[in-house]
Amino acid sequence: MRPFRFGFQMAGGSAEELRSQARAAEEAGFDVMHSWDHVLDRWSPLTPLMAIADCTTNLRICPLVLNNDFHHPVHLAQELASLDHLSGGRLEVGIGAGHSFTEYASIGQAFDPPAVRKARLAESVEILRRLLDGETVTYSGEHYSLHNVRTLRSRQDHVPLLVGVNGKQALAHAARHADVIGLTMLGRTLEDGQRHEVRWQAERLDATVNYIREQAGDRWEQLELNVLIQAVVITDDRQAAAQESARRSRGGLSVEDALATPFLALGTHDEIAKHLLACRERWNISYFSVRDISNFVPVIQRLRDA
Repeated sequence: MRPFRFGFQMAGGSAEELRSQARAAEEAGFDVMHSWDHVLDRWSPLTPLMAIADCTTNLRICPLVLNNDFHHPVHLAQELASLDHLSGGRLEVGIGAGHSFTEYASIGQAFDPPAVRKARLAESVEILRRLLDGETVTYSGEHYSLHNVRTLRSRQDHVPLLVGVNGKQALAHAARHADVIGLTMLGRTLEDGQRHEVRWQAERLDATVNYIREQAGDRWEQLELNVLIQAVVITDDRQAAAQESARRSRGGLSVEDALATPFLALGTHDEIAKHLLACRERWNISYFSVRDISNFVPVIQRLRDA
């Protein structure tokens, strides 16, 4: 059984507030701090990671997740390798296929069908892996064409790549090439371009994880599964919290699903710790990320040696 790892996705705020969050996350026992990648009047995805590394000692840094369509893999590899060197080898890389059609529209970029975006992501993941590993890359694909390209090699021997995807073909590729798979279990993107219908039913997640295991083959034991918990609700009435979460969800989530899903952390700190232990046992999910330091710290304390 893999040991737990915990990530904190940064909030907004000033530069000093960002550094304060980083120091608080490290002190609280988080392993990784995440940025994001959206077209908003907020932090960019990569530069803040250097500030986070500079004001901490051991906290690893990882964008969760980069939108592949907004970054050419060669330019991205240069930035990532530089970050890895400057952070003392603490970089992890999260990348996905993009989903917010409103962001694409705002910058006049074509929003291709999911299959096209996922195929482009797959090519990019292969290119990034080779460049970060120090190879000189010649590549001829449907979406990228490179000839004798070499960029700065990462400081780490192997920078972990987290790929956040859904769909069978994309998951199969991630199972063969990623170090971490970010489980999303999301359906249609809603009208605001950010929220989604959710597909968090336990049986659906059973099938997804079993498929990843089959596709990973001998890699399964080395593969890490990540979930970004969407809500941490500290309450003495876990059932009522689940009822409210089910009511507010899009996609027909039942109360039983809300209680079982790893995407929600509901109840007392003891109940949440027990819940995450059960999620690791059932689905092999050991890497949990949240957007809440204070409410989640007691859970980390309960699970750190589990």
